[in-house]
Amino acid sequence: MELPVKTFRVTRADLIRYAGASGDFNPIHWSDRFATKVGLPGVIAHGMFTMALVGRAVTEWAGSPDAVVEYGVRFTRPVLVPDDDQGTEIEVRAVVRDTPEPGLTRLDLTATCLGEKVLAQARATIRGSLAAG
Repeated sequence: MELPVKTFRVTRADLIRYAGASGDFNPIHWSDRFATKVGLPGVIAHGMFTMALVGRAVTEWAGSPDAVVEYGVRFTRPVLVPDDDQGTEIEVRAVVRDTPEPGLTRLDLTATCLGEKVLAQARATIRGSLAAG
């Protein structure tokens, strides 16, 4: 069973707010000049911010943050965030899988930006019923 897609818009303003909350002020997250100087195509979102957005989708599907038993990802591709008012979008999808333990459900997650996967081996285990909306 597939769950409804969750979409999150990411703008440069979001990156600034995340930098302030996390303390990660690496200029690859706010300066095009610096990001391109180190070989990136432009400013990229913080990996942990991307992971947090996917985690937000999981908690919304699960119905509660404390329903998440386990969550993990591998980063595969950076999320480029243009310097405009539109930003970019991350789409999160989940496929429900059974687990050998009663009362637990595994979600195989896919996060994409501009049609490209940005996370690999993204999985979560939740307990309880799903709030699929």
